[in-house]
Amino acid sequence: MKRNLLFSSGLYLTCMAAALAQSGPTPVASPANGGQGQPVSYASVTQLNGLLSQIEAASKDTQTDLGKLRIERWKADGSYKKQALGNVDSIQRNLQGALPEMIAQLRNAPEDLPPTFKLYRNLDALYDVLRNVTEDAAAYGSKDDLQSLSNDLSAFEGTRKQLAERIENLSSSKEGELTRLRGQLKTLQAQVEAVPPKKIVVDDTEPPKKPAAKKKPATKSTTPPGTKPAGGTAQTPPAQQQQGQTKPQ
Repeated sequence: MKRNLLFSSGLYLTCMAAALAQSGPTPVASPANGGQGQPVSYASVTQLNGLLSQIEAASKDTQTDLGKLRIERWKADGSYKKQALGNVDSIQRNLQGALPEMIAQLRNAPEDLPPTFKLYRNLDALYDVLRNVTEDAAAYGSKDDLQSLSNDLSAFEGTRKQLAERIENLSSSKEGELTRLRGQLKTLQAQVEAVPPKKIVVDDTEPPKKPAAKKKPATKSTTPPGTKPAGGTAQTPPAQQQQGQTKPQ
């Protein structure tokens, strides 16, 4: 039962490394690069940077120690050697691919719970598989192999516990912030309900329109030219007057 559990953890590491290799680096929004991150306290960033530095150092030492193992020389059955080689390969690929990507994501979002918990799960799986390799080294390997792997295992166990405490603290902080925001929302809702709504009266009745005044048609003069109008004298056209004034020769 114990080895089945540890082997499933090794399978998790293999799947995680393969998924990241196919999908490529995951883009993350960084507050320093114009992302929409929330302000983070200096103490929180300092604590996280120290923790991530410990994880990176433990990863580097573990890769070196795993590279020195000579599992093919162990006095064990072929099935044990094959399983140990598979676990070592899973750990190496995770430490070289998946783990650095998770660390980069968390550095860009120091107080986000999803990337924090994702890193914790990965460390938990790494610890289980590395413990399996360490137990095999104790049974079939040299004392030097056992000592170096035990130190690596202790380093991962310490960082895993620190990360678990950080997750607990962040969860409590997020819960308190959520409770405060809910209280502010209730206060605003109560204030809105206390103010009576303003009534706006719209007069949509239009005044009656006055009928347009009819225009009288213009009267045209029907008196022919040269005709004496009623009550007046006839006017001689200018051309006829000029002819009448000219004396015959």
